[in-house]
Amino acid sequence: MLAGYCGRILHVNLSTGHMQIETPPDAFYRKYLGGSAMGLVYLLRTAAPEGDPLGPENVLTFMLSAPTGAAVPGQSRMCANARSPLTGGIGDAQCGGFFPAELKFAGFDGIVIQGRAAQPTYLWVHDGQAELRPAGHLWGKTTTQAEGLIKEELGDRRVEVAQVGPAGENRSRLAAIINMGNRANGRTGLGAVMGSKNLKAVAVRGSSKKINLAAPKRVQSLARSAAREIPDNLGVYSLQQYGTASVVSGQHLMGTLPTRNYNEGQFAHFERISGEAMKDTILVENDTCYACAVRCKRVVETEWAGRAVSPKSGGPEYETIGTFGSYCEVDDLSAIAYANMVCNEYGLDTIGTGATIAWAMECYANSLLSEAEIGFPLRFGDAAAMTRMVDHIASGEGFGAVLADGSARAADRLGLGHDYLITVKGAEAPAHMPQAKRSLALIYAVNPFGADHQSHEHDPSIETGAAEMDLARLRLLGFDHTLAPGSLDEEKVDYALKTQFFYSFLDSACLCQFVWGPAWQLYGPAETLDLLRAVTGWDDFDIQELLRVGERRVNLMRLFNARAGLGPQDDTLPAKFFRPLQGSGPTAGVAIDRTEWEHAKELYYERLGWDAPERLPSQALLAALGIAEFASES
Repeated sequence: MLAGYCGRILHVNLSTGHMQIETPPDAFYRKYLGGSAMGLVYLLRTAAPEGDPLGPENVLTFMLSAPTGAAVPGQSRMCANARSPLTGGIGDAQCGGFFPAELKFAGFDGIVIQGRAAQPTYLWVHDGQAELRPAGHLWGKTTTQAEGLIKEELGDRRVEVAQVGPAGENRSRLAAIINMGNRANGRTGLGAVMGSKNLKAVAVRGSSKKINLAAPKRVQSLARSAAREIPDNLGVYSLQQYGTASVVSGQHLMGTLPTRNYNEGQFAHFERISGEAMKDTILVENDTCYACAVRCKRVVETEWAGRAVSPKSGGPEYETIGTFGSYCEVDDLSAIAYANMVCNEYGLDTIGTGATIAWAMECYANSLLSEAEIGFPLRFGDAAAMTRMVDHIASGEGFGAVLADGSARAADRLGLGHDYLITVKGAEAPAHMPQAKRSLALIYAVNPFGADHQSHEHDPSIETGAAEMDLARLRLLGFDHTLAPGSLDEEKVDYALKTQFFYSFLDSACLCQFVWGPAWQLYGPAETLDLLRAVTGWDDFDIQELLRVGERRVNLMRLFNARAGLGPQDDTLPAKFFRPLQGSGPTAGVAIDRTEWEHAKELYYERLGWDAPERLPSQALLAALGIAEFASES
């Protein structure tokens, strides 16, 4: 058996009920590693990118990688892929928790799901076996309700469940896939794909917790070092203390906390929604993913409008605080925690949902939408209106049904508000502002599945004033000096591209980007290589092969999008990002320079070897990457 892997991929055809187990060759695993790179191979081979994303012809994959399940921080990650019903191109979303490790313990490196079940169904995977079970009694249940019923039915409380809530069942294009009631494959609407297949859930259980590791003592050494290293790493220590919300205050001070639907970069009441405020008020526990010492997951308990916010729903992350908080000018943590709970219970992406509500608020503020159309006043700063609209989107009630497919589709359906959109390829932008972090302006536009803040390293890690540890680690990637703040020149394009390859590798190796990375994370590039070598035994795996894995995934995504009809015309940004920011603070009056940005895109395409006019990978590049088999249909 290849070290680090089970050597087994489960294929499930829901239309026929047929299941089979594939045993890929060792070379397949080394080329793609796992995660979305491996998922993309199955999509390109079997899916119909030109078909309906919500039709039975779409293919949904869940993929792990070599480190998954090893007792070391930051490895319990899983990537889901399918054609996105939100963007029309590749859908990509990662999750953490205990489900990924448990799937590995159950004996599989991934699952490929085709077709559509005639009736609601769930998949039960355990100790190398799989079966389809009826799920009619689970349909319509919230995620925590359904998880409890599945565990009771299977007679094992240690079963892990990844599922869709009512939003996915109703095919909302903002729907997520939820595990543990609070971990999400959140972006790109993959919950709608799962729901469209009448697949309510995937339940997994493995009785053995043993992973075949090439050098288990080296893995143990890396794990033991985590506790020692965390206090000396300010970024990771802050994650442990305050969760991802630790960055709220810093983002405000830099003028990069999106406020009032991305019109401003500072929120007057930022302190009320900060990680520090959460710890002092509603936090009850620091939760974690399997074997991770960072413990960045928040667990809160509070009440909003007479309804309890249960610890089962975890707690809001920074992006959730941004979209339901500063985007909407809401400064009540209990209201934000309630919105987070509803999204987790009903299976909604918090970024897309919160940003869509903020878009509707701006439309209302500018009299494009009325109280009569919405059903109630939807004003910026009104926490009760924000949470009421979350309820309506979750249930598909009233105007919530219009917003349930995201702001871009709502704008098209209503014929208004396009100037207020913050969408890229139809997906709402996260809470990191490209007006100030200029490499984000490039990566947001060219990223295959829309604006994503976790697809490359942000500018502060290499700009003047960067931490010495960040700079020391980046030298392994070939960067030996700092860059000017706010730049988007040739050097910044190279930085964006090379760190994009690194992050793309992480999403193929299924490693947490808060633990493993090129700069500020707990472990840097050297330790990342050490982990992969210790797990697999590939002692000749070096930084160039690491980057090549990431480059391969980026190109596979581009090929998939081309088949789905997306091209360079879709590598764009919303008009709002080119207009000067309002308000006060360091980014007031700042906007993306369109000429500079267009030039950066051309440099990016050239660096990648994507030929004009389609800006697709050249035949020579595909051959060099070992993926020429996918060229003919691109």
